[in-house]
Amino acid sequence: MTPATGDLQERTEVAIIGAGYAGLLAAWELARAGIRTVVLDAADPGCGAATRNHGMVGGGLKIPNDLDRRLGQERAAWIRHGAKESFLEFKQLLAEEKLEVDYATGGRLTCAHNPAAFERQRVRGAYLAQEFGYHTQVLPREEQRSEIGSDFYHGGLLIAETGGLHPGKLHRAFRRLAEAAGVTVVGQAAVSGVEGTHGHFTLRTAKGSLRAAKVIVATNAYTGAVAWGVSPFIRRRLVPVTAYIAATEELPPDLAAKLLPTNRMGADTKRSLFAFRLSPDLRRVIFAGRAKFHDIDERAATPILHGFMCKVWPELRPYGITHAWKGLVCFTFDDLPHIGERDGIYYAAGCQGTGVVMMSWLGRQVARKIITGAATQCGLDGLSFPGRPLYDGHPWFLPAVGAYYKARDALDRHFA
Repeated sequence: MTPATGDLQERTEVAIIGAGYAGLLAAWELARAGIRTVVLDAADPGCGAATRNHGMVGGGLKIPNDLDRRLGQERAAWIRHGAKESFLEFKQLLAEEKLEVDYATGGRLTCAHNPAAFERQRVRGAYLAQEFGYHTQVLPREEQRSEIGSDFYHGGLLIAETGGLHPGKLHRAFRRLAEAAGVTVVGQAAVSGVEGTHGHFTLRTAKGSLRAAKVIVATNAYTGAVAWGVSPFIRRRLVPVTAYIAATEELPPDLAAKLLPTNRMGADTKRSLFAFRLSPDLRRVIFAGRAKFHDIDERAATPILHGFMCKVWPELRPYGITHAWKGLVCFTFDDLPHIGERDGIYYAAGCQGTGVVMMSWLGRQVARKIITGAATQCGLDGLSFPGRPLYDGHPWFLPAVGAYYKARDALDRHFA
């Protein structure tokens, strides 16, 4: 993460709020089409989830199973096609642009927290194989130690095509692409408001005013935190949740190999889920969890995360945490990502915890919508975008929801 040195211009064709994956790739796509673009960030670009996620990479893994019932077969098929396309396009971009981001395809293991969840994983595996073409394998509990050195879980689902990377390197690579294409990236330029209408917007920023013909909001989970007054419509439809992540001290190589023998990315099926991986040097466990469902600092989260990981691997009790950080994950009320346009302001948001691929793809899709003038760019474009009565973008209900989730998770395990 480095400060952005670009100066704020007086006018641009497209102003993008948010310099994460979506904002930078939208800008890159627009610039390649000859459209002058400025990206604004409230802090230094990369200070948010783009560099603070766990680096898991996959396409379509959070697309719900029940889309045909909810949206009809045609729209559901279009969304599934887009989810597959997002992953293929992401991998193609890494290869064509020779982006060095420590990308490795090692697969993902999703562990079942009780026997009922394992049966649901069977169904999920068949769905992903049929609809997305993934190579999946159901792993019963008696075989799980070949993949994870723990008896905490009840089997799991392997997905071969997924992988992982270094999120900080990915963000730096995307920023270099955008700036090399002529995009101006301006940090410390929080946007307090957007005035005007189609073709004639004025953005009020911490560094002055910027006029733009079009505006893209790409702040995702940080919309309420850094762009509260920009678009109440978008803000009221996004639920930001804090994810806490910690890395252990360096472990003995034989212990690290015992904990995750095949070096796959991992997660589980709990409502208050865990996610885990080995560091690229195979010496540390990197572990994510909902330490609290309200905001606390990293020092307070560290012992909680350490307790979580010791539930999975009791062998980690003697080993400390050397790094801890947090970032916001974005959810929607219909469990789907969205792009669209409202009152002349475009948006891309709602990654559901799969932001590395999905936000990268949504950014490019919203840029293509502007370039082509398409009424509907992809299956996620123009969907009904639900909110909730009395919700303004501040998730006041999360502590209660989190307590319920943790109680249900505990009951699931007790009565398994």
